[in-house]
Amino acid sequence: MRRPVVIVVAAVTALALLIGGAVAAGFALAPHATTPSRSAALAAPASWPAPAAIAWKACDDADLRRARAQCAVVRVPMDWSAPGDGRSVGIAVSRVQHTASTSEGVILANPGGPGGSGLRLATLGAQVPDGVGQRYDWIGFDPRGVGDSTPRLSCDADYANGPRPAYTPATAATVAAWRTRAEAYATACGKAGGELLQHMTTRDSANDLEYLRLALREPQISFFGYSYGTYLGQVYATLYPSRVKRMVLDSNVDPTEVWYRANLQQDVAFQTALEAWFDWLARYDSRFGLGSTRAAVERSYERLQQRLATDPADGVFGSAELADTLLYAGYSQGLWPALGAAFAEAEQGDTRTAQQYWKALNEVSDDNGYAVYLAVECTDAAWPSDWATWEADTRKVDEQAPFGTWLNTWFNAPCRTWPAAAGTPVRVDGAKAPPILVIGETLDAATPFSGSETVRRLFPEARLLAEPGGTSHAESLNGDACVDGAIADYLRDGTLPQRRTGDGPDLTCAPTPVPTP
Repeated sequence: MRRPVVIVVAAVTALALLIGGAVAAGFALAPHATTPSRSAALAAPASWPAPAAIAWKACDDADLRRARAQCAVVRVPMDWSAPGDGRSVGIAVSRVQHTASTSEGVILANPGGPGGSGLRLATLGAQVPDGVGQRYDWIGFDPRGVGDSTPRLSCDADYANGPRPAYTPATAATVAAWRTRAEAYATACGKAGGELLQHMTTRDSANDLEYLRLALREPQISFFGYSYGTYLGQVYATLYPSRVKRMVLDSNVDPTEVWYRANLQQDVAFQTALEAWFDWLARYDSRFGLGSTRAAVERSYERLQQRLATDPADGVFGSAELADTLLYAGYSQGLWPALGAAFAEAEQGDTRTAQQYWKALNEVSDDNGYAVYLAVECTDAAWPSDWATWEADTRKVDEQAPFGTWLNTWFNAPCRTWPAAAGTPVRVDGAKAPPILVIGETLDAATPFSGSETVRRLFPEARLLAEPGGTSHAESLNGDACVDGAIADYLRDGTLPQRRTGDGPDLTCAPTPVPTP
């Protein structure tokens, strides 16, 4: 959940990287969810102001215009505990309407984060095989505080600019420097966020989804969520189960671990994924020259880290910036060749390509996604307030996962002194939800596969599609015929594999093959 998956997808597309089946029997047509009467479904709760009709217009974004999308802003209550007090926020939405003769209604999509802009996901239907996506009106949206929604949260636009202190503390002074930075950022968010900061939880966004459903004049919605978007979907399906028609959740957050423990588990998962990448780099030592064993590649990385910590390239690209960049190899195997080449060039003294990836993959000079990430995770659930707990846990996990543990600790450290009070997370319960499709690669780093297994247990009608051995994150609708075909079957008419007894996946698909350089 560390960064919005949409950043990875956009960067892969913009930089022209190429991202590179198992067969399961026993499919069945899943029963449809109980559909409320249209009049009852379109009636807002008595305490909610009735949503205005959406005023669609041409989008400003060029990609959305090419897709013939329409855009709008929907005003939703700022404070869902007092929805009629007149305060509101603007949720930016986009729509690509169905072109098939048969309509399956609307499907809303979220890319993750929290903090990811989802406006461009209105075009996602084009990636569903066999034209099934054309049966839906695809709705993209920027959640509250994000992107084109208003107000747009930003605390310190230059916070991620380099060079920053090394992540792994060599001295007490390094720890003090990072603690000071994190506390200052939290303070800046308190000043910049104002009253919005008190209303940024996942529960708030789930209520926003319900309000969008009402504004769309639909008795039910379908939903497609990646990464953190799976948690948003889980919470919505818990609060409004009868309003869900179909739901696809790819790379699932474990709703029982939000958020402090989830990030510690994530550190270990990233270590496994990055070790797989180091093994791959060693296998192609003749191409990259970083070492013929994983240990040798790790030594190359450590030497480069030390050099950049002492002498940041061009005065801006230090060891922290290098770690941020290469971390993305843990998100997608499709990035392995390009990031491997950038790593090799940097090891030889040329960091120009690595710096290009750093700027493309990270929020340099724009902290909107990061600010919203913190605003949501810091208030969804309580974080430890004493630094001693953070440090003890980090040092313990760092012993087995040294690549990204301190990196992730400092990324989340503003939550320790966050100025908005934390609430109690929604207890996710899918007992009343319709059949949903849950997807996960078994070595996913950002959302460990155990999260998908937990969601299957909590949603008795869920079906779990697993990709054994895959380390990529949120890669469905990316060309894997087995995975994408299962999505198409489900979105076409609700067809899902039979649910097996006990734990484990209901369907397996081979992950995308490991690339060659």
